[in-house]
Amino acid sequence: MKFELKTENDDYLKLFSNFIKTIFSLALIIIFFDVALKLRLISRNYQIEYNCKILAVDKSTTNFKKIYKLSKVKSKQRIWEFCKEFIK
Repeated sequence: MKFELKTENDDYLKLFSNFIKTIFSLALIIIFFDVALKLRLISRNYQIEYNCKILAVDKSTTNFKKIYKLSKVKSKQRIWEFCKEFIK
């Protein structure tokens, strides 16, 4: 006669492994989301700086519209004041 004793260590190991995988996946998602947001801010600042430099050379309405979309500054005078910080 054979006597077998079933242990639950394998169940706990699988549960712990799944828990670690889930935590690791969530951490990666959070890290990638944070990097994406920071790259968006860097890109936006670069676009504003670039468009302000172009505006200093070419004072067309399309350049004002581009800066307006990026910065939400409405009047041309305020756009000039806003761009003075980037043109320095």
